[in-house]
Amino acid sequence: MVACDDGVMAQTREHLQILQLTGNLQLTVALTKADRVDEARIGEVREEVLAALDNYGFADTVLFVTAANEGRGIAELRAHLQQLPARLHAAQHRFRLAIDRAFTVKGAGLVVTGTALSGEVNVGDTLWLTGVNTPMRVRSLHAQNQPTDHAYAGQRIALNIAGDAEKEQLNRGDWLLSDAPVGEAFSRVIVSLALHAPLSQWQPLHIHHAASHVTGRVSLLEGGLAELIFDTPLWLADNDRLVLRDISARATLAGARVVTLKAPRRGKRKPDYLHWLSTLAAAQDDSAALAIHLERGAVNLPDFGWARQLNPVGMRQLIEQHGFIQAGDNLLSAPVAARWQRKILDTLATYHEQHRDEPGPGRERLRRMALPMEDEALVLMLIERMRDDGLIHSHHGWLHLPDHKAGFSDEQQAVWQKVEPLFGDEPWWVRDLAKETGTEEQLMRLVLRQAAQQGIITCDRKRSVLS
Repeated sequence: MVACDDGVMAQTREHLQILQLTGNLQLTVALTKADRVDEARIGEVREEVLAALDNYGFADTVLFVTAANEGRGIAELRAHLQQLPARLHAAQHRFRLAIDRAFTVKGAGLVVTGTALSGEVNVGDTLWLTGVNTPMRVRSLHAQNQPTDHAYAGQRIALNIAGDAEKEQLNRGDWLLSDAPVGEAFSRVIVSLALHAPLSQWQPLHIHHAASHVTGRVSLLEGGLAELIFDTPLWLADNDRLVLRDISARATLAGARVVTLKAPRRGKRKPDYLHWLSTLAAAQDDSAALAIHLERGAVNLPDFGWARQLNPVGMRQLIEQHGFIQAGDNLLSAPVAARWQRKILDTLATYHEQHRDEPGPGRERLRRMALPMEDEALVLMLIERMRDDGLIHSHHGWLHLPDHKAGFSDEQQAVWQKVEPLFGDEPWWVRDLAKETGTEEQLMRLVLRQAAQQGIITCDRKRSVLS
């Protein structure tokens, strides 16, 4: 809204700038108080507004001249707003509302207000209140100043909530969430920048997100990508918008959009990681984002669900679209599974080369040798699949390639040729076998252990061996 008697002012341009930097490129403009000026002034203000809109990249903006006291233009403005397509509020997303006010109402109790960023809420729902970190029950709702039993993303909502929290404990910037958050609030994230003014490396900033305002710094990467480091952690999700202002809070410098919440401590400037970030920043939907994350390895489902603000229904629909490998809370794509499989086979081949006399490692040892940094449950599941597919064989718990045959060393073979004829119906003590064949007891134990691993004999660990 621009008042005809004031015209385009400094705050008007700043508001347009913030709308541009946060990706809001469709506007409806109302020129108000038209009854206080003549037609020439209205025309002058119209031209000022159109020039400002063009300067900030707002095309095809619809403009109405209004005067509330006379009712001029109000019906036309209302009709235009009513025919605009309603904002889609996907049912598969979690409810999330940033609290900007909290107060008490006599006879009702605690009321909070804010704008819902995603999802939907109903009277009777239980929501998680950050800051106090406690569940709260929704007693009643108002959306767009009207009582309702149901509200959704994009609406201005007042919620009468009940639970173990007092007004004095709440702060502007706290959140009401459909689920308790995964882990802690985020102290650093990777973002894509929309610059209005140049930023310098490690520049201190004021950072605005929803109803929150913190300070922090920026670490510039490449291609419009940067890492934001917050002095006070924020509850963020993928694609959230932030506004960056100079440390004196006098000028808006840039807008930022969250690309990933998982900012690595090291390696952020490696070319392959920067390329991956650029691809992720261009992801059009949740399915594309999941596929891009899976290119790098296993994806933790609770973490991804929080990042994309997907509820259980949304996560289930997303996973069912593709043939993923899942173990517990972790997911793996077929191409990455193939890479892991190759690594397991190569590791096993190397082990056989270095330990020709052994049947192979156990599955836990193989996991630690081949993929020590990857999710344990996923790796073990993949090993079991490889066993089922015949890529790996198992003998008495020892894993080996199909063509691997463990054997004795020359020295061990010579001892075994002496020992083998002695086995019958009765067990032998290891010490007695060593004495009988004139072999050192330690060497005899190695030979018998090797024979047991090959399944030739069975060992009683306490004292004896059986043929």
